[in-house]
Amino acid sequence: MLSRGAASGRALRGAARAGGQPPVRGLRASPRARSAMPSWVIDRYGRNDVLRFTRDMVFPIIHFPNEVIIKVHAASLNPIDLSMRSGYGATALNMKRDPLKLKSADTEFPLTLGRDVSGVVMECGLSVSYFKPGDEVWAAIPPWKQGTLSEFVVASGNEVSFKPKCLSHTEAASLPYVGLTAWSAVNQVGGLNQSNCSGKRVLILGASGGVGTFAVQLVKAWGAHVTAVCSHDASTLMKKLGADDVIDYKSGNLEEQLKTLPLFDFILDNVGGSTEKWALDLLKKWSGATYVTLVTPFLINMDKLGVADGMLQTGVTVGSKTVKHLFRGVHYRWAFFVPSGPSLDEIAELVDSGKVYEVVTKCV
Repeated sequence: MLSRGAASGRALRGAARAGGQPPVRGLRASPRARSAMPSWVIDRYGRNDVLRFTRDMVFPIIHFPNEVIIKVHAASLNPIDLSMRSGYGATALNMKRDPLKLKSADTEFPLTLGRDVSGVVMECGLSVSYFKPGDEVWAAIPPWKQGTLSEFVVASGNEVSFKPKCLSHTEAASLPYVGLTAWSAVNQVGGLNQSNCSGKRVLILGASGGVGTFAVQLVKAWGAHVTAVCSHDASTLMKKLGADDVIDYKSGNLEEQLKTLPLFDFILDNVGGSTEKWALDLLKKWSGATYVTLVTPFLINMDKLGVADGMLQTGVTVGSKTVKHLFRGVHYRWAFFVPSGPSLDEIAELVDSGKVYEVVTKCV
């Protein structure tokens, strides 16, 4: 593959051979490369007042041969963006950004938030063969990278997938982060898939959020019996998305309501807190039943205790809980968002086949 410079040189040499005059030394024969772009950034952690719009954000460049630059047509906000604005996870994310501490302090600023993107590939690294400029794609950018609330964003090729054909860019931008988070919890950690999910009883706590609405549709598409826990306001939406039973957590004691139902094979907890104390009692014992929570103290531990002590505390916590519940006949797991182009490929197939729908609450 020729670089832009090589391609320009080849064209100029051809023009010279054709009898044209060579360009005057010092003048550019191609448009000037852009060095800045508009973006929403933060320069420090805090509340909404730290957000700043600028037209001078550094234009992204390809550093590795497997990267692509995407022109952002649509992006979306998730709860993780609000948390990151306030500094949540800064210790762990800064370690990921600069593990050898080769850069100066506060290298994350100015920081662009936003994880979801739907757009068009503008440029590809030398080893990228799956995509080409002009392809319509979607992706969820990892939180340790610059985000998508910009005109352009750079991503690894293995984080990108072709956008579902049936969705507009605005619709598509609502799915990657929540979809991949749910996929990680249900499939990669929970072990459910299209071939083993049919007939299983699945309970989703916090079903009306972004991850919950996707998870309801995912396991239903795989043939599960789905019980969704949400407020009464979201009950109609849950039924529309395929939930078999909808439980209003405001209508009475939630634990007692769920105890009247048959036991479950899988529980996805998007709520955390006190639910963990009783939710595992709703699982079928000694049958391989699994409880997966997305509410973990991992990043909080590292923010409070530092990298080493935070990781140690996290390991002790998850290890002790896993062993304790294993002796009680159920599996206890933590799950996290995992960027994955191949997983987005599978999600795109579900979307294009009409088995999963986007849920957009507001567009601006």
